[in-house]
Amino acid sequence: MGKGTKRSAKAVKAQESKKPKLLPQPLPESDESASENEATFYQSAEEGEDDSSDISSSEADLEADEDVKEEEDELDELDELDELDDEEKKDAEDDEDDEDDEDEEKAADPNKKTSAEQHAEQRKLLAERKLKRKSGTEVERIKALWEKLRVKKPTPPKQVRDKLCDEIWELAHDVIYDLVMKHDASRVIQTLVKYSTKDRRDKIVKALQGHYYQLATSSYGKYLLVKLLHYGSKESRGLIVNELHGKLRKLMRHKEGAYVVEDLFVLYSTAGQKQQIIREFWGAEYAVFKDSGKGKTVLDVVNESSEKRQLITTNLSGTIAASVEKGSTGFQILHAAMKEYVSILVADPEKNDSQIRDFIELLAEQFAELVHTQEGAEVASLLLALANAKERKVIIRSLKNHAKELIKNEHGNTVLITLFMTVDDTVLLHKSFSAELFVPELLPELIQEKFSRRPLLYLLKGLDGKYFAPKVKEELLKYEKLAYAKTTKKPQDQRRAELLLKAVPLIYKALSSTLSPDAEPTFTKLLSNNMAAQFITELLLTPSDEEAINTSRAELVDAIFDITFKTDILEDHHLLNKTPFFSRSLKALIHGDEFKFDNESKKLVTVSDSKLPVLGSEFAARCAKEILKDDTLSKWVSGQGAFVVLAIYEALSLKDDKEAKNLSKALKKLKGDLKKDKDNKGAQLLLKLL
Repeated sequence: MGKGTKRSAKAVKAQESKKPKLLPQPLPESDESASENEATFYQSAEEGEDDSSDISSSEADLEADEDVKEEEDELDELDELDELDDEEKKDAEDDEDDEDDEDEEKAADPNKKTSAEQHAEQRKLLAERKLKRKSGTEVERIKALWEKLRVKKPTPPKQVRDKLCDEIWELAHDVIYDLVMKHDASRVIQTLVKYSTKDRRDKIVKALQGHYYQLATSSYGKYLLVKLLHYGSKESRGLIVNELHGKLRKLMRHKEGAYVVEDLFVLYSTAGQKQQIIREFWGAEYAVFKDSGKGKTVLDVVNESSEKRQLITTNLSGTIAASVEKGSTGFQILHAAMKEYVSILVADPEKNDSQIRDFIELLAEQFAELVHTQEGAEVASLLLALANAKERKVIIRSLKNHAKELIKNEHGNTVLITLFMTVDDTVLLHKSFSAELFVPELLPELIQEKFSRRPLLYLLKGLDGKYFAPKVKEELLKYEKLAYAKTTKKPQDQRRAELLLKAVPLIYKALSSTLSPDAEPTFTKLLSNNMAAQFITELLLTPSDEEAINTSRAELVDAIFDITFKTDILEDHHLLNKTPFFSRSLKALIHGDEFKFDNESKKLVTVSDSKLPVLGSEFAARCAKEILKDDTLSKWVSGQGAFVVLAIYEALSLKDDKEAKNLSKALKKLKGDLKKDKDNKGAQLLLKLL
């Protein structure tokens, strides 16, 4: 009896703990039932609609965020039942151990409900609570239809899909706003927007008119707003932009709203709308009157009066600082606002010195988040030019860990070049970037890409117009001029020479590692890539007084000679047949620094004595000897090889080399073949010389 009495007391305590808990409770980490429910929820999410085929990457990211948010709320709702599951399991275990006690307890209290009955009652209460919510009945009926609509394996036929959309619309069209603010119904309207006609989308846009600010700041409504921007018509987007006008600066400071403004600016606004959005950052006047300042730059406006200058700079700096503190530094719209602000500061660096120092301090640790956009890269480059030596060290430290992403980015590479052009501490630059980037594991990849090879080409050739477009060159020269007016002192040629002296040995070492047949990529693969072949050619043509560099150059030239002249040119896999542009690289190596094509006389002329060992006339003579062996020359005068033979013959003729005479005799014997090959421009040019 004693044992039975103890069990009864325990049952009373359990009964008290099992009172209905109508408020969601935290989900225990060790809750096995919760884990099962969570797994079920994830499985359901995986079976949901797949928008990845026709939405933007930013929208896909937002949908992923929404899935997480929806998952958290769903788990909160199920938490109450999960806790009851745990208690039920615990009771079941106790029942197995103490069956006799349970019989005594039932005899003592025959009216007591079992655990299963209590659990069923709780489920009923939870379902009733959902139905009592605003539009609860409609939500449950709509969700049932949506479950059929969003299935992707197999995807419903268009006819079935349209019918389901019509049924959902009939239930939802009067309660659209109530639905989109709920986590479990917002996705329904998003799916409806995706699959509906233009007319129905326009009706949804109008039904939500007057609520777009609330949607933008809602944890769930923001996803529908992005969907409306993506699938909506030009008129619908204009309506949304106009309604949000005057509130965008406030939204940028909002945790949820900032993402909507970013997508609106980057993906869905016209050029005119972008200017309108940016003008809101100038101040209240431009937020209220959307045509105020239209057609004017921020410099035009601030130059009108000192009051406007003070007002606009204060508003811009305040909004930027608040957004940075909120973690929005990487947003393109914020970079555009920063560009406006910096353009005001740069107009008079001496007068705005204190503001420049404050702005650099605000962003110095977060420079890596600026460089991936055009506006952000321009802001970063201007601040680098205006920074003092101490500030540049902080900026370099913040960028060092992102060196690979920096050099490969379309806009980030110009920031790295600006560093090379403005920072006097070349030792720090080399340790932070060159030593980290110009390594065998990474350099072969860098020289094959258009943007990542630019900083390396700058070190080799400076701002050569062959590789830097006029606009890019103009921007970089602007940063250089600004830097020399402030803190930069070291002559540009000296700075580049110091950087090059440290970098070239690393570059040669990295390329030498590709000579091994087991390397990936191999040296042959690099020569098969137009951009990599161009870079290697420029590297070989860069003079150096270092003996080690000349030795490394000779090693790479030998490799090129073996790949090109020691193999059968008639084979399809020969480098000249596989990549015809490589003939230009061979021609450049044959010319070296001795010869140059004169555009006026249309002839090759001698410009200097060779300072590059193994190149120029020395390389031409070596090539001539090889192609004069056996019957090799007859193979070389057809196709792209004819241009190479032409370059060899022209170079040796200017040097009056004996190999030129031998080559001339051999070519004269092939005159008949050259005449027949009328479609080969290289062969016809050889005929003229002969």
